[in-house]
Amino acid sequence: MVQLRGVVALDGPSGTGKSTVSRELASSLGARYLDTGAMYRAVTLAVLRAAVDPADGVEVERVARAVELVMGTDPLGPGVALDGTDVAAEIRGAEVTGAVSAVSAVAAVRELLVEHQRAVVRAALDQPGGIVVEGRDIGTVVAPDAGLKVFLTASSDARALRRSAQDNAEGRAGDVASTRADVQRRDALDSGRAVSPLRRADDAVELDTTELGVGEVIEQLHKLVERRGLLADRTVS
Repeated sequence: MVQLRGVVALDGPSGTGKSTVSRELASSLGARYLDTGAMYRAVTLAVLRAAVDPADGVEVERVARAVELVMGTDPLGPGVALDGTDVAAEIRGAEVTGAVSAVSAVAAVRELLVEHQRAVVRAALDQPGGIVVEGRDIGTVVAPDAGLKVFLTASSDARALRRSAQDNAEGRAGDVASTRADVQRRDALDSGRAVSPLRRADDAVELDTTELGVGEVIEQLHKLVERRGLLADRTVS
């Protein structure tokens, strides 16, 4: 049996399948998993709970520095704890989704969370199995030395359909048209922000998932991991 060694960075916009394939890849390779987007969502939830304007950078920073954020790294059940309470479901709500790009654009918040993310990565690398990290600036900022960087893309229509299906499956009402508009809005905000904008790292492999199922994407990722020499024999005790 084999397992991952080192870091796999998976970046891309919303709806490309990052979360699903990142978790499955990590699980299949005995690796840890980190959803950095969930960290920004958790801070956004804290900002909203504090009745702070997401565009007020000073107050957003104050809230971000005051919260206790604990991220689970088990791909089979990654938790998100905010001040000791599991908020994994709540951070996926429409209100958080609408405000997260503004909070994520605050430079001090990104600096704070990037340090947190790097600490999680270092802790994972101290153990066998490596880590799969997903987000929007992993290959460019968080883990620029990752052994494999992949930038996932898909058409806006495909991403809207996937997001709508996910929302409906998880009990959040929505339609494809409004979801498409939200996807495009977040693309513009994330790509246009001054600090750590969404972009493909120069040495990242671009993978278009528009016509691919989850299994096909996982198959492609396994091939890339193997080609990069990032597999090691898994020790069975």
